[in-house]
Amino acid sequence: MAFISWLSRLRSSYSKTITDLRSSFFHHLRSRGASTTAITPPYHFSKQNPFRFTCSNSILPVTLAGSLAIHFQYPPPLCDASLDSLSSGIGGVGSAEFVVKGSHKHVPQELIEELKAICQDDTSIDYDERYFHGKPQNSFHKAVNIPDVVVFPRSEEEVSNIVKSCDKHKVPIVPYGGATSIEGHTLSPHGGVCIDMSLMKNVKALHVEDMDVVVESGIGWMELNEYLEPHGLFFPLDPGPGATIGGMCATRCSGSLAVRYGTMRDNVISLKVVLPNGDVVKTASRARKSAAGYDLTRLVIGSEGTLGVITEVTLRLQKIPQHSVVAMCNFPTIKDAADVSIATMLSGIQVSRLELMDEVQVRAVNVANDKNLPELPTLMFEFIGTEAYVREQTLIVQKIISEHRGSDFVFAEDPEAKKELWKIRKEALWACFAMEPEYEAMISDVCVPLSRLAELISCSKKELDASPLVCTVIAHAGDGNFHTVILFDPSQEDQKREAERLNNFMVHTALSMEGTCTGEHGVGTGKMKYLEKELGIEALKTMKRIKNALDPNNIMNPGKLIPPHVCF
Repeated sequence: MAFISWLSRLRSSYSKTITDLRSSFFHHLRSRGASTTAITPPYHFSKQNPFRFTCSNSILPVTLAGSLAIHFQYPPPLCDASLDSLSSGIGGVGSAEFVVKGSHKHVPQELIEELKAICQDDTSIDYDERYFHGKPQNSFHKAVNIPDVVVFPRSEEEVSNIVKSCDKHKVPIVPYGGATSIEGHTLSPHGGVCIDMSLMKNVKALHVEDMDVVVESGIGWMELNEYLEPHGLFFPLDPGPGATIGGMCATRCSGSLAVRYGTMRDNVISLKVVLPNGDVVKTASRARKSAAGYDLTRLVIGSEGTLGVITEVTLRLQKIPQHSVVAMCNFPTIKDAADVSIATMLSGIQVSRLELMDEVQVRAVNVANDKNLPELPTLMFEFIGTEAYVREQTLIVQKIISEHRGSDFVFAEDPEAKKELWKIRKEALWACFAMEPEYEAMISDVCVPLSRLAELISCSKKELDASPLVCTVIAHAGDGNFHTVILFDPSQEDQKREAERLNNFMVHTALSMEGTCTGEHGVGTGKMKYLEKELGIEALKTMKRIKNALDPNNIMNPGKLIPPHVCF
């Protein structure tokens, strides 16, 4: 009875005690310069090391034998504290791991049978198929686990039934589009079910007079534009070849035409999404604008499969331009090229593309394509409109270029010549691998306010040129988005560390300029560690609340987007 009475008094003083302990704990961490953001209740303090802690979800006896241990009953924290990823720091602040760890979730045979009943022969447990879907095709990111099952639904109803079964068994789901993402979005660190949307690629409705189209999410943007071309229309976003509309929505991507037409969030009218409980929600009507309720469309765009599976997308379309000109010119320094980008945008000229490549990237193009381009920082422009308007734009930009030490200004109007020039830019990543075929690429994706672009590129270029690694610079210069392809040998630890150092440098430099760690590639697993510095912990807690409200079982693409240390 005495013990029970003592324990009762201990519980009644819980609030003050835990406050004092937390205050002392965080004061100690601050005095050592440590981050306090990765600490989640409940805590375990010991006499030998009063600042060592573990998470616990149960009341343990209070023991007074050689060391003092105090455990408090506490509501389970809404974070991933139980996952291996938290203890190893994957995705958390300061993480430098390339292999994403995770605790494998057992997939019961009952679920596999349910999935086979839903998708019939479009279900696979073949190892090679699962391994292929568990390793991103264009990314150095890896995971300790691969999906246990891969399913290929053919309809929204099938997707809904798949998700309902997974939610019932609390088994993770990873939506899978074109597999062109580079930040580990399609990894399966906890195993589970991979939903490959490649069989859902129908055009459901084309409204030529409204200039919109309704498509299933598995269709690729290139396939869609082939379908639209006879109607004189096109969808203006152009990320990497192979990207699907669903994946483009999930990562909130853009491309070289974003400077003219905006990003994915500007070009999607509405979505249909299968929520984590299997319900199907339509986020908006087909009207071009609406003030009806929360903007669920924008909530899902950029959610990276963590809130649901996108099954249908209604897209804004554009008229194919009447006339276009592609121009290219060289500069003695990359700062000169960046300065011209800013001056062009400030002039009011509405370029449809404005791309920058440094001399190393041009060298890669020469090596890959047996070309003889001048190996200098290079800008590429595209102007669209009537023939007279395009020529006027070209002359104005040519004058701006001459004022910034530009040279070798050439332009093309012939369709094949234009296609050949843009091929140089669109195949830039593959060209890099021609210089180091056995290497992997870490690709930065920082974006800053346009006025800071020249400063960011100049500052980054000094670091890149001083590095022993091969690094190329590519930028969507018209909207301040800047990529670096850092080639490294994954078997060499020193090269991996150097690649990570360069990437960290550019991200933190961009954040210091009020920029972002990712302009268009998304967060996935690779960029989670930067989000707290960019957005603040309260914004991340808000995201976590939304995630938990829609996905209480945390089955939708777990371990992505929201850092594992975020609790509320």
